[in-house]
Amino acid sequence: MMMQARTWLTGPICGVLLLCSAAAARAADVKPCEPDKVAMRYPSLAGKTIVVGQDGVSLPYSFHDPENPDHLLGADADYARAVFACIGVPVAFQVGAWSGLLPAVAAGRIDLMWDDLYYTAERAKTIDYVLYSLASDSAVLHKGNPKNIKSLADLCGVRAVAGLGTVEALLLSSLNQKCTDDGKPAIDINTYQDRPSAWQMIETNRADVVLSSSAMGAAAAAERPNLETGFGFLPDIKVGVGVAKGRTELQQAIADAMTAILATGEIAKIYTSYKLDPKLLLPPEILTK
Repeated sequence: MMMQARTWLTGPICGVLLLCSAAAARAADVKPCEPDKVAMRYPSLAGKTIVVGQDGVSLPYSFHDPENPDHLLGADADYARAVFACIGVPVAFQVGAWSGLLPAVAAGRIDLMWDDLYYTAERAKTIDYVLYSLASDSAVLHKGNPKNIKSLADLCGVRAVAGLGTVEALLLSSLNQKCTDDGKPAIDINTYQDRPSAWQMIETNRADVVLSSSAMGAAAAAERPNLETGFGFLPDIKVGVGVAKGRTELQQAIADAMTAILATGEIAKIYTSYKLDPKLLLPPEILTK
């Protein structure tokens, strides 16, 4: 009887000890922020200023401070600052049209695109990623949904808007082909260069629906009483920093810093401050294809 009790206890205790050991090993693998050692840890970054591309109009990820228009706020802007403070190199933001940021990275005109950039295998042919978050998409509609648009299948014959060069624009093109193949009215597709243009199009009744990041759609609807968020789609999209191919030390430095500051809870606080769910945050992962 005593032997059975001892055996029964051993399993759980060993399990707990193994879990504790694994957790301790993972904690030991986390390199702390050591900004004063950048020349030793990441010699190619020492003495450099990293130029980060953002559009400055993608609330809550990147937007201009109303009290200081030269300063960018947002979850992505603050995350980038925290990462490069951890690495030990200064960061400068370069604002441009969202659709032009990825080509600027690939051409070497900026170091990174850090602006709610969804991962796709097609994009990964020209740039590498450091993934850090999950996201999802939703439709933004007129208040009360007068066109009764409840799913992607309801887009045939309506006026739909998506960002130029975005995943949503490609999706609309594919859906439009299905509409016409099925003998249904085509989707009237329009694209925008920046988010304010999208919200203006639907507010002035030049569009019936905007396909957008769920967080950006919710932020837009909260500020505009004549809009609302509708159905969701494309769940669990992975989001990352776009880095030029071959910049392996920069990619690793970003991933190391992300790991370090995730462990402190600093990024969870940043997400919460912008009404984003910290559960969306992922351990960093470098993807080169």
